[in-house]
Amino acid sequence: MTRLDADSAESLEAAAECDGPRSVLLEAREVPLGGVRAMSVRRALPQRDLPLVGAWCFLDRFGPQVARMRVEPHPHVGLQTVTWPFVGEVRHRDSLGSDVIVQRGALNIMTSGAGIAHSEYSVGDDAVPLDALQLWVALPESRRNGAADFERHENLPVLPLAAEAGAPGDAIVVVGELGGIRSPATMHTPIVGAELHIPAGARVRVPLRPDWDHALLGVAGDARVIGTDAEDRAGIGADLLYLGRSREGILLESDEAATLFLLGGEPFADEIVMWWNFVARSHDEIVAAREAWEAGGDRFGRVVAHGDERIPAPPMPAVRLTRRRRRI
Repeated sequence: MTRLDADSAESLEAAAECDGPRSVLLEAREVPLGGVRAMSVRRALPQRDLPLVGAWCFLDRFGPQVARMRVEPHPHVGLQTVTWPFVGEVRHRDSLGSDVIVQRGALNIMTSGAGIAHSEYSVGDDAVPLDALQLWVALPESRRNGAADFERHENLPVLPLAAEAGAPGDAIVVVGELGGIRSPATMHTPIVGAELHIPAGARVRVPLRPDWDHALLGVAGDARVIGTDAEDRAGIGADLLYLGRSREGILLESDEAATLFLLGGEPFADEIVMWWNFVARSHDEIVAAREAWEAGGDRFGRVVAHGDERIPAPPMPAVRLTRRRRRI
């Protein structure tokens, strides 16, 4: 996915430290993508007060909606895209030569390294039902300037979630590790991304790493976190519930059954500069990536089975971009 709402700048403010549990509900905002896609997404990350959860730096849900997706070739640097579909089929093509259909049950991970380009088209010429999550993971210093890569994984491992009431739930471990169960996907920081299923009338326990950041995104149904008096029965809805750190687990309950997405990870070592489709460490790195894309050189390559069509980079803002800093 490409961003058409590139931030103009980030204000420079003192960073806050997360020193314990949180229960902060952060509203996902509607972002119209426009153009030939005629689509909109709900963007849960980044938030002004929370640019990262572990290494997760971006989270869009495109759906549920009926749309004709046509995302022309566009670039990425410094990140991994994690595409996790719920409904519909999307054709992914990239400058490594990958040409695959993204569909339910298959995890698709594209690692940009120093540069990659890709496109995303819904299958067929007509508008179709679509619903998926697309997330970005900031790459650490040791990997962000390396080679590009693409992986696809099916038959992902499932962690049973013990029930304190009702039937047990389960978690598909999409990336990283949860409760000792590890996804086969190649990730470059300690991380977790998991799809949680809570049966109707159940209360289940989800194990967490107390030294990691965690957050929950509501996908379907009703769900509540059962915890301390201050957060007892905190509802999630379709927004992002930031959980902070220092938790060994959480209790979740649902009346009518729920699907959630858990994201978390070791606190990321660096503050990042993120603009358009680029994750970097400085304004000058962003400028260099933009100029390389506009020049059409070798850094990003050419997307397989495409001609000259591409998404041009937006103009740079009039001020220098600064690093994103957390405030909660």
